[in-house]
This record gives sequence, C-alpha cells and structure tokens, in this order.
Amino acid sequence: MTAVNDGSSDGAIAAFPALVSEDGRAPEPLPVDRWFGVASVAERRILARAPWPVLDIGCGPGRHVAALAALGVPALGIDVSELAVRLARRRGAEVWHGSVFAALPGEGAWGAVLLLDGNIGIGGNPLALLRRADALVRPGGRVLVEVGAPGTPLVLRTVRVRRGRRDGPSFRWADVGCDDVAWLARRAGLRPHSPFEREGRWYAWLVAA
Repeated sequence: MTAVNDGSSDGAIAAFPALVSEDGRAPEPLPVDRWFGVASVAERRILARAPWPVLDIGCGPGRHVAALAALGVPALGIDVSELAVRLARRRGAEVWHGSVFAALPGEGAWGAVLLLDGNIGIGGNPLALLRRADALVRPGGRVLVEVGAPGTPLVLRTVRVRRGRRDGPSFRWADVGCDDVAWLARRAGLRPHSPFEREGRWYAWLVAA
C-alpha cells in the first residue's frame, strides 16, 4: 500500500502517518520508512525466488522493482499514483502508471506477480484481485502475497489516509490474514503453498494452473 497526497510536493507523502478506518478502530501507523527505504535482506531473498519476469502491483516508490533490477531480474511496477510512479522512476525502477484492472503489457505471460505491503487489500475485493493476478501470470506462474499474521480476520472496510488533521479521500480496503489466503486462492484458481514468516511479516506463494 502506498500513501500519497495530491502531488503538491514529493516530500509530503512521507508525512502521512496513519490509516483511519470508518469502522472506528484506532488509527494504524503507516510504515513509510520501509516503503521509501530499500528492500531488506529477507525481502531480497524472497524476491530472488520469483520466476521471471515479475510484475509488482501497487509498487509505490519502487523498492521491490529496484531490488529485482539489481538482481538482474526483468521487472515492472504498476501504481495508480502519479507521484509514486515519479518517485519510483527516479530511483531507476521501470514503472507503469495505471490500474491493474486495465489492459497491461504481457498479460498471461508474467512469471510472477507481487502483492506485497498488504496490497492484497487493493479495492477491498481480494478475490477479484487474485483472479486478476491469475490472469496475468503464465501457466505455472506464481503470485506472491503478503498477508496478516495468523489470527488476522478477513475484513472489508472503508479507510482514509490521515496526515495531521487532514484526511484524504475514502477508499475500499481489505485485510487478509494467513487463515484465509488459502481458500481465497483456490476460489481464484490458484494453488496455495503454506504461509511463511520472515522478519515478523507473513507471505504465501500461490501457483497458477
């Protein structure tokens, strides 16, 4: 997930501190330092297992695409935010500006699709997003999803990004944990592998038929 503002300044996006949910839960701090940093050692090791080429959905400032490029892996990021795309390109990442549900280059031929940093939640419809990811990868391709820890409930909600006293527009989001990713994957036509933990974060590989 990438928090962005109206594009008035590049530095302002890192100032967004929290995700605010309309269901009344406490604001959730956003890990902007991680988003704007470089991929960690554990992230790079996971990314090294991705079949080529790789499509990163919701790539934000492009740390995963940049890490893949450094490994010599052909990779493309996609994001709806013009500011995120500009920042990603500034660090040398190849990025496409647009929606994952629009026509994309290489449909049906990607080796792997990434849904990291909670991006399984994009649009508040994880099943539709996984079906889209399945259509993007080639037979036998893989979808790498980052999910919540065991015990995280499946929740569809409306959220806003808050910076100080200012809230951004509302949008739909989904929380998906380890306990629900397998049945969602199967309904999307993907074969799930068991979730695994690295650096306190949880992931799962899903394989296309």
